[in-house]
Amino acid sequence: MKLKKAGGNWVEGDRFFNREDEIAWLIKRVENGGHTLVTAQRRMGKTSLVRQLLRHLRKAHLRKADDCETVFVCETVFVDVEDAMSPADTVAEIAAASRSLRGVWGRIQGWAGALATRTAERIAALETPVLRAELRSAVNEGNWRAKGDEVMAALAACDKPVVLAIDELPIFVNRLLKESGNSITPNGQAKADEYLSWLRKNSQRHQKVRLIVSGSIGLNPVLRGTGLIDKVNVFEPWELKPWSQETAVKCLAALANEYDVDISSPVCERMCRLLRVCVPHHVQWFFDKLHEHLRRAGQQEATVADVEQVFRDDLVSVRGQVVLEHYQDRLKTVLGPHRYQWALDVLTEAAVAGGHLSAESAAAYRDRGAQLDLAPSDFNGILDVLEHDGYLVRCDGGHRYESGLLEAWWKARYARHFTPIAKRGQ
Repeated sequence: MKLKKAGGNWVEGDRFFNREDEIAWLIKRVENGGHTLVTAQRRMGKTSLVRQLLRHLRKAHLRKADDCETVFVCETVFVDVEDAMSPADTVAEIAAASRSLRGVWGRIQGWAGALATRTAERIAALETPVLRAELRSAVNEGNWRAKGDEVMAALAACDKPVVLAIDELPIFVNRLLKESGNSITPNGQAKADEYLSWLRKNSQRHQKVRLIVSGSIGLNPVLRGTGLIDKVNVFEPWELKPWSQETAVKCLAALANEYDVDISSPVCERMCRLLRVCVPHHVQWFFDKLHEHLRRAGQQEATVADVEQVFRDDLVSVRGQVVLEHYQDRLKTVLGPHRYQWALDVLTEAAVAGGHLSAESAAAYRDRGAQLDLAPSDFNGILDVLEHDGYLVRCDGGHRYESGLLEAWWKARYARHFTPIAKRGQ
């Protein structure tokens, strides 16, 4: 089997590997009418999985269930709301992404501007930015709920069920909560409540529209402490797990076959042990750097020594920081600058202590935070986010790094001038 190198933020086609079982499960979910919240650690491939799922559905994907072959035929809509600044923006995005669905435009009434005089065929022929701009001009703070209801009703009136995938919804909700600032505001919380209530109402009202929500940050950590968790209980959480070592080795073998590289089983296993958690992006990134290393050295065969050198010099050194800095960016997005600084300290504490954050160290940080206006609940929230995003996992006596890559990278970047909490003030 051959596999192309992954590139960009999501992959598809001959760059997408494995996940057949996950796709089959999601197909069953949407076929049964369920709404799904896809959760996972960072860079696990949530967006790639959802896009691949929609490709399967658009082709009336065949699958076997209970020894009989079935076909689930539906329409699909994908929207990315990462850049949305208001509920009106998301409504316009959903409307624009739905233009290819038969009959939708004929059922949407009352859109202002030039769209009102155009036929469905002329609307479908518009370039996406032009269409989005015209739609956005017709939606505002006062009418976005009514316009959104129209769009959802139009989707529900399609001849086939519609799978509506909304990517980066947590980022948008986080933006609503904080109103472009660093902390949740009462007004922002009211806006998020209104938007999530609207989404929940429509997901319950229109059974033919099945929602799949995903994002590069978790929705539950964003909503923690807001009292809004019940607004998303219509979505069944489903976690996208890391690859097993067996799957990661198969991926490495497929890549090696495509690029004429000789990687033995012991070398593949060493790569997996260094990563410790086989996050798809990390596995493929490791291969890409190993391939570059071999090409520069004029080698075709990789050794364990090559793997260890690439891990040390390319993945966890300054060279790898640009690729991994997105972890910190997303962490700051969720936590805000103040709590983010505490998270940096906690992660560095664990990295310099052999990957382990003891219960005693956590308690010391909690006490220190209480002296500096960080409530114990805020500190516990930081730990929750670090667990959700795949930095730390609970273990006997505290927490430990789950990913060998993140542990090594964090230690290489921050440990040099770090003083552990137990030695401060001495």
